[in-house]
Amino acid sequence: MSIEKTLNVQKREGRGKGPSGRLRSKYLVPGIFYSPTGENVLVQAEALPLEKLYEAVGHTTVFNLEIDSNGQKETHPVLIWQVQRHPYKKLFLHIDYYGVDLDKEVKVDVPLEFVGTAKGVKLGGIQETYRESVRLESKPLDMPKKIVIDVSDMNIGDSINVADLQLPPNVSAVYDQNFAVVSILAKDKDEEAADVEGEVVAG
Repeated sequence: MSIEKTLNVQKREGRGKGPSGRLRSKYLVPGIFYSPTGENVLVQAEALPLEKLYEAVGHTTVFNLEIDSNGQKETHPVLIWQVQRHPYKKLFLHIDYYGVDLDKEVKVDVPLEFVGTAKGVKLGGIQETYRESVRLESKPLDMPKKIVIDVSDMNIGDSINVADLQLPPNVSAVYDQNFAVVSILAKDKDEEAADVEGEVVAG
C-alpha cells in the first residue's frame, strides 16, 4: 500500500490568537506538525484543499504533508490527529498533524459502520449501539478507514463484542476489557405497552 494524497502547507511564524485570526481571515488554517523526532513546526494550509483532504482521509489514513519553508520543501507522512472547528460555521480553526514512522505501529480510533437490519429487530427487538469507534493498533499504512459491522444475523439477546470484529491482517484492537459494541435487546413491558397504545390510537 502506498500513500496516495499530499497536502501542501507553508511554514508560518507567530503563535496566539492574533496571528491565527489573521490567517483565518485569508482562508488559511493554522496548524502544527509534530515530528516523530520531537520537532514541532508551525504550518498553515489553504482551507479548501484541507477540507477536501479531510473528507477523504479523516483521522485514519496516512497522507504526505509537504512543508514549504522559503522555497525549501520537505515531505513527511502524517495522520490528522486533532481538529478544532468553529462552533457553528463549517470551518477549521486549527489542525494537529501527527508525523508517523511507517515501520512503527500507531493507535487510532477507527469509526464503526453498522449495516443491515437485525433479525431480532424485525421480531420487535431494539438495536442498542454502544460504540461509534474502536481503538485499533497497526502500522500506519495498514490502518483501515472504518470497520463495517453487518448486524443482519443478530437475534434478540445477541451482542457483538470487540473480540468478534473482523479486522484486516496486521491490525489488532486495543482495549482493557472485551466490551460490547452493539446488542439486540428485547423491549421491556412499558415500551411494548406504549407501542400497543400507539397502534390503537392510529387505528
